[in-house]
Amino acid sequence: MPSADTVLQQLKKGDVSPFYFLCGEEAFDIDRVSDFIEQNLLKSEEKSFDQAVFYGKDIRLDDVLEAVRRFPVVAKRQVVIIKEAQEIADLSTEKGKQRLSKYSEKPVPSTVLVMAYKHKKIDANTKFAKELDRNAVFINTKKLYDNQVPAWINDYLQKRQCTATPQAVALLADSIGNDLSRIANEIDKMLLNFTPPLKIDEAAVTKYVGINREYNVFELQKAIAQRNTTLSFKIIDFFGGNPKTYPVIPTIALLFNYFTKVLSINQLMATGKGEMPQKEWARVLGVNPYFVDDYLKAARNYPLIKTIRIIRHIRDADLESKGLSGAVSDYHVLQNLVIKIFNT
Repeated sequence: MPSADTVLQQLKKGDVSPFYFLCGEEAFDIDRVSDFIEQNLLKSEEKSFDQAVFYGKDIRLDDVLEAVRRFPVVAKRQVVIIKEAQEIADLSTEKGKQRLSKYSEKPVPSTVLVMAYKHKKIDANTKFAKELDRNAVFINTKKLYDNQVPAWINDYLQKRQCTATPQAVALLADSIGNDLSRIANEIDKMLLNFTPPLKIDEAAVTKYVGINREYNVFELQKAIAQRNTTLSFKIIDFFGGNPKTYPVIPTIALLFNYFTKVLSINQLMATGKGEMPQKEWARVLGVNPYFVDDYLKAARNYPLIKTIRIIRHIRDADLESKGLSGAVSDYHVLQNLVIKIFNT
């Protein structure tokens, strides 16, 4: 199963396959490959004759198989792109999967079929996935874990001849989460204001990505870790007035991840393994060495038993935020959680 980078390298070299099935939970790489084919495989004057773009909710599998069997008009091949292919109703049936698998065995050589099956993971162990992997260019993407996002941001910037301070990377990751498409869009918009090479700092992220420097999830974590009650509740009040920009569920998830790392520190310290160099702490926690001191300070403010209780409070708040434990507004869920953290 190739990576999106490998597929793009092949396409740029002119190595084109007749069938691309791009699926998975992370849409970013699916869009990269699909968009490249849509924009570059045919010349501008050929696209109106030999390129067709459909949306899954508007078609059935019969329409796809009919389209791919047409012959190109002016180009040496035609391109058929199915966006949101997961919405094709009969593709979810066993019969539909069998029909597509059969097509993958002998795809029309004069057609390039691209199926962008987004936000859904296909089990790689199923017969359907194995046949697609054998007969087509099959990409099955996965969501990055939160601790993998900073490295991805650094890599994305490096490809654009840029770097960023650890604070800027953390601000992007903590404020946006692991939605790679959104992160990439925000970085691209920000870079329109600069000429590479350059080093992005917190000020640039704050100014061009639209993140409030004082009031964001990253600063809330920091304020709680330092037991700064005044700033913590100022930030929560700001979140309450901007619920679409600062939704409660991702905020609680980030606090859970933060205190899970604090718990790891406390557990290691309890076993006498707390005396480690900064780089080793960074490796264990999966964070940039720059932030290790912040986590160590948080562990001192919230010892082992307190951290365990805080994680329980966070789990309870997560249930409340999802409507599983009473009817409380998002603002009050977060406010009550922070009160419990400080009173633990």
